[in-house]
Amino acid sequence: MRSLNIIHVFRAPLGGLFRHVVDLVNGQVARGHRVGLVLDNLTGDGRSSAILAMLAPCLALGITSVPIPRQLSPRDLGAVAHVSRRLRQVNADVVHGHGAKGGAAARLAFVGRPIVRAYTPHGGSLLLDHTKLTGKAYLLMERALMARGDLYLFESAYSANVFRRKVGTPRGLVRIVHNGISRSEFAEVVPAADASDIVFVGEFRPVKGIDTLIDAVAALHREGRLLTATLVGDGPEAAALRARVAANGLAAAIRFMPPMPMRVALTHGRLVVLPSRAESLPYVVLEAAAAGRPLITTRVGGIPEIYGPLADGLVVAGEVGSLQQAIAAAIADPEPATVTAQVLRQRVMDFFSVDAMVDSILAGYQQAIGGAPAAHRKVLVRA
Repeated sequence: MRSLNIIHVFRAPLGGLFRHVVDLVNGQVARGHRVGLVLDNLTGDGRSSAILAMLAPCLALGITSVPIPRQLSPRDLGAVAHVSRRLRQVNADVVHGHGAKGGAAARLAFVGRPIVRAYTPHGGSLLLDHTKLTGKAYLLMERALMARGDLYLFESAYSANVFRRKVGTPRGLVRIVHNGISRSEFAEVVPAADASDIVFVGEFRPVKGIDTLIDAVAALHREGRLLTATLVGDGPEAAALRARVAANGLAAAIRFMPPMPMRVALTHGRLVVLPSRAESLPYVVLEAAAAGRPLITTRVGGIPEIYGPLADGLVVAGEVGSLQQAIAAAIADPEPATVTAQVLRQRVMDFFSVDAMVDSILAGYQQAIGGAPAAHRKVLVRA
């Protein structure tokens, strides 16, 4: 493949989406492509700023930022204008939008010549409640923009199916490319001496189901099982979660810690619990599995695709009783969870490679640039 000029557009430099972009960009640069970023300047934290500062010297097309609010806003027009200028300035071959806002800006940008417009939803608008006004607005936006996409990259078969059901069948190429992690992430993580019984890592948002975990711990305490937990992260639900812990009398049992690298966060608990209500294909599950940690998570989104034949062990999302029973069983007899963790670790090593992810996405760009015949444009590729 010839060297391409690639611009990635996304909103917040946070969470799994940001992790995906950073891994993809590093892989594309290593393969000789010229890459740049456009992102929101209203969000982020010290850790994301440090990651961007380390990435910047590798980016031949640079990093620019512009206000991209979380909700739909007139300022979105400014973001589209900014992306349009950047694409023309760098003579881009590909613009790759990530998430609902990044995908919209990438597909709406005016360049004045043919360019590949790629889109990865990362859950995004697909996970919104489409019975509410905001969800309906995003759904209408997705439908209106379908004609502007050349390449749709879904990180799970689940996301591809949800897109077809809620939005429609894309007119461009379609590829399923699972998120992947590097070999260096398969070193096992040993819990710290002061590790709690349970650790959660992620954004503090309702979709992550942290309230369910707090209620399950409270129920176990009422049974006399005085377990401890560490919640690592931050987000809009932080104050409500702290209040829920206090209301359940768990202030001494559940501690809060700020965002930190995943492998450090995993040292703070012996059993990883991720009680999500909705997901696409979460990196936190891949990372916990790669580290060989016993893990309890839910049957939502693309998580069953990660687990494969082990998916029968996933719990029902939103059910405090199911989560409570799974935690109690894993704590009472750790051996089955430990054995499952090792089998899952090998599965992730075999099927969720960052190199395969990067290569498959680049192959998608190449296929879109080549203008595949209409008969071959609907292609599903599992990486």
